Amino acid sequence: MAENGTMVTEFVLMGFQLQADLPIGLFFVFLVVFLITMVGNLGMIVLIQTDPRLQTPMYYFLSHLSLLDICYSSVIVPQFLETLGTDKMVITYERCASQFFFFTLCASTECFLLAVMAYDRYVAVCNPLLYAIAMTPQTRLGLVAGAYAGAIVNSVIHTGCTFSISFCKSNHVYFFFCDLPPLLKLACSETRPREWVIYLLAFLVITTSISVILTSYLFIIQAILKIRTAGGKAKTFSTCASHMTAVTVFFGTLIFIYLKGNMGKSLEEDKIVSIFYAVVIPMLNPMIYSLRNKDVKEALKKVFNRMRVSQTE
Repeated sequence: MAENGTMVTEFVLMGFQLQADLPIGLFFVFLVVFLITMVGNLGMIVLIQTDPRLQTPMYYFLSHLSLLDICYSSVIVPQFLETLGTDKMVITYERCASQFFFFTLCASTECFLLAVMAYDRYVAVCNPLLYAIAMTPQTRLGLVAGAYAGAIVNSVIHTGCTFSISFCKSNHVYFFFCDLPPLLKLACSETRPREWVIYLLAFLVITTSISVILTSYLFIIQAILKIRTAGGKAKTFSTCASHMTAVTVFFGTLIFIYLKGNMGKSLEEDKIVSIFYAVVIPMLNPMIYSLRNKDVKEALKKVFNRMRVSQTE
């Protein structure tokens, strides 16, 4: 319900309250970031699928990470562009709920997938002789399917709890998209029980994923310390560096948004952090894995060399 007591059938996204000359500039900034994200992640998927050297479990999981980043941006950024390009700030109740569901789905899946990738690095570093046996195609598929299944359950409960709330204070969402903290501020019914369920689930998803990651890297560090040569240590560590960077960036922002709860921080802080993890991180992940990964760089060089040869013929 809205302030006049009627049922809410739409929300007004008030995140972009800017000077008249700023929306056009921001529109092109988000458009460029969106295009870079799409090209970078699609390029990563195609590269992994076409280069024989990248047909390994690690890159199989990385291709799913790129797919998630594409979905992330596709759920959020077009809404930004529509608002900035047309001044249309209204979003229907159903579209808001759908956006919330798919955004939560992408975030939850990425949490689980990063944990799976950490486990993959643990097996590769600590049990290299058993790696091929442990990470069979069936095992890879099962791990990825488990990540998606867990994320779907989490997203259904998140969305159900959030949109079973009565919205009667207003239908103005002071945010860029339908995210949890600004929606909770519109509630007129008692939200505490639902908030407990939502934040408990978020806590379980994040802490379970982080626990798997930390445990995996604890064993990885122990294995690295046992390597006698400095070159061997550096080579082994380099296989995990990209993943560690992605984990730090992603979970750092996610913890700030969700585990701090709905108190003790302003929506302005949320806006900045949300733009970072919803827009910037999906663009950064392909760069992190391409710039810090020898196999990917060699595969890219191979593609560029083929392009040069085809141009000269």
